[in-house]
Amino acid sequence: MKIIAKGIANISSQDEVLDVFFPCIQFGDNEVFKEINNIDKKFQKLVEIAWNEEDLYKPIESVSDAYLKLHLISYKFVLPNTLNLENLFKILPNVAWTNKGPISMNNIENELHLSKEKNNDLFIRSLDKFPCLTDYVIPKKVRIADASRVRLGAYLSEGTTIMQEGFVNFNAGTLGKAMIEGRISAGVVVGNNSDLGGGSSTMGTLSGGNNEKISLGENCLLGANAGIGISLGDNCTVEAGLYITSGTKIHIIESDEKEINVIKAKEVSGHSNLLFYRDSLSGKVIAKRNHKTSSLNEELHKND
Repeated sequence: MKIIAKGIANISSQDEVLDVFFPCIQFGDNEVFKEINNIDKKFQKLVEIAWNEEDLYKPIESVSDAYLKLHLISYKFVLPNTLNLENLFKILPNVAWTNKGPISMNNIENELHLSKEKNNDLFIRSLDKFPCLTDYVIPKKVRIADASRVRLGAYLSEGTTIMQEGFVNFNAGTLGKAMIEGRISAGVVVGNNSDLGGGSSTMGTLSGGNNEKISLGENCLLGANAGIGISLGDNCTVEAGLYITSGTKIHIIESDEKEINVIKAKEVSGHSNLLFYRDSLSGKVIAKRNHKTSSLNEELHKND
């Protein structure tokens, strides 16, 4: 398979590549195509990449490599966790993201000073290695209440709704319709018809030594302010406020309310049809068969 891409790189006065926008990508039988007609030759340059499939699995060697891989995920040409993103943080420069485009950290103070002296029209949105998704890719049939909380490299399926407190990192996202009012960390994927309640979180792979990639299956509900460090299969519910890590002691309850076992949560990681809650009297974390199926409001996820 051939991957052919053409993009526009923004360049600093020190000839540093700040970012690359790829409006033209041929990925096997899939493509996006917007003609590049004009560039500012003083501060931009044309980038052309021709890869074979094996290049997708090589470590990142340049800013252009990094941005192409992030675009491939956000265009949904590839699923999260299928590309080699080694060296991503090492290669990407820290950038001032502004209403006038990316500005080098070496230049931003001077640009801000000049703006204050004149018409005060420079607005700095963030200082980060990653830009917003919507500055590069507009996902179809998706609602994002606060675009600053979704990074380039997010994978958002049609019918996804991300509310104001929702967050989606790069190399993560949704595999179907989903309500996101919580945090989808790097490496995490959420299945169709699942709901992350307000303030909920999923444990990612970027810090704390966690190498386990977390996923939620279909028809799952992660309650408000709840969190998981294990995967959920299909049709699982975690009650509001409960955080389950891989070492959390889980008391397994049969349908007759009889406790049959006490295990670590990692032993049920990825299992389906489970309800997790904390007993309000004993404080025990309990798992039992989930007899309810989570469902989303269809009207909220048409997103036409």
